[in-house]
Amino acid sequence: MKILGLFRHAKSDWDDLAKRDFDRGLNDRGRRGAVLMGEHIRDHGIKWDVLVASPAERVKQTLEAALPEIEPVYDQRIYLASADTILETVMDKAGDAKAVLVAGHNPGLQEVLFELVPHAKENALFFEAARKFPTAAYAVLELDIDDWSELASGCGTLVYLARPRDLDPELGPED
Repeated sequence: MKILGLFRHAKSDWDDLAKRDFDRGLNDRGRRGAVLMGEHIRDHGIKWDVLVASPAERVKQTLEAALPEIEPVYDQRIYLASADTILETVMDKAGDAKAVLVAGHNPGLQEVLFELVPHAKENALFFEAARKFPTAAYAVLELDIDDWSELASGCGTLVYLARPRDLDPELGPED
């Protein structure tokens, strides 16, 4: 069994419309949400062997606030990536890791859930994440594989989901 985590960047700043999408950072609510989610991810207890992340500024700022103790592997392919590209990047970067966390963007992260969780394993957590995978959401999937090269459609079960609003109602609702 392998473990795949999905962590969407926190709420981004839209104040400077002259900035490219890639260069947008976090707003105040995003920084608060990132810190809160980082504490929660650490308390959740999974030791992430590899953290693969989009190099977009809002992802970098999310990780600096949330998980400064983990050195990310930034990969341009994760920026606004499709589910297929995210999964290809995980297979490329995971090595012999047991647990890989991906930090990136929607809709790609949410599409990973749709790709990996078969209909027979859809549960209440899946339906919540399918309805909305908001900024700073964190999800954990258990994968019925022994090697990352086996990562394929239908191999996962969503076993955990947390959103900032679940931990602090002042941080929701969000997009």
